[in-house]
Amino acid sequence: MEDELVLLDFWPSPFGMRVRIALAEKGIKYEATEEELFEQKSPLLLQMNPVQKKIPVLIHNGKPVCESLNIVQYIDQVWNHESPLLPSDPYQRSQARFWADYVDNKLFMALRKTMRWKDGEEQEAGKKELIESLKVLEGELGDKLYFNGESFGFVDLALVPLASWFYSLETRSGFSIEGECPKIISWTKRCLEKESVAKSLPDPRKVYDYLLERKKKYGF
Repeated sequence: MEDELVLLDFWPSPFGMRVRIALAEKGIKYEATEEELFEQKSPLLLQMNPVQKKIPVLIHNGKPVCESLNIVQYIDQVWNHESPLLPSDPYQRSQARFWADYVDNKLFMALRKTMRWKDGEEQEAGKKELIESLKVLEGELGDKLYFNGESFGFVDLALVPLASWFYSLETRSGFSIEGECPKIISWTKRCLEKESVAKSLPDPRKVYDYLLERKKKYGF
C-alpha cells in the first residue's frame, strides 16, 4: 500500500521550506495543502495540530507529525534508503542537532527582532544578534562545502530557507549580508544549485512583497 502524505504548509514560511526540501531530497511524492495563517485556520490544521495550531504539519497515513525539525528527522528515519540528512555517527548526529537548534533559538529569534517594522533599539539589537549568529555559523562551516562536510545535510536544510528572506532583511534593515558574512552567501549559492533547494524556496522579492502587503493589512 502506497503511503498517503499531506503537507499543511504556508509558502513564505522558512519552516515549511525545510520540510519541502527534505521531501524533495528523498524524492517523496505528497499532496500540499496551503494554509493562510493570518486568516481563518482550516479545520484540518486545527484537528491535526490542536496544541500549537501552526504549520508545517506532515500527515502520514492519517497521523500528524508537527514541528519542522521534528518532521525532517521523521522523514529521514522513515525513508532512510535515500539521501540521508543526519549523520550515522551518534556524535556527529548530536552536533547536527545542536547547530540546527542554534539556528532556531538564536538566528530566527534575531530575525524576528530585525524584521520589526517599527525602528528602534530592539530592531538594532536584532540586527546585531543576527550578524553575530551568522558569523558563528560561518565559523562552524569553515572551509567545508556544507555543514555536514561534502554532502548537503540537516544543518544546511535547517538554515538555507532563510536565504529567501535575505532580500527582505537587507532592504528593511539597510545592511549587506554578503558584506558581513561572505561565506554564508557562497554557501547559500552552493545550496541553491541543488534542485531540491531551488524548487522549495520562493523568490526573495515575492517574500518581500508579501511582507509589505501583510504590514499594510495587519500592521506588522
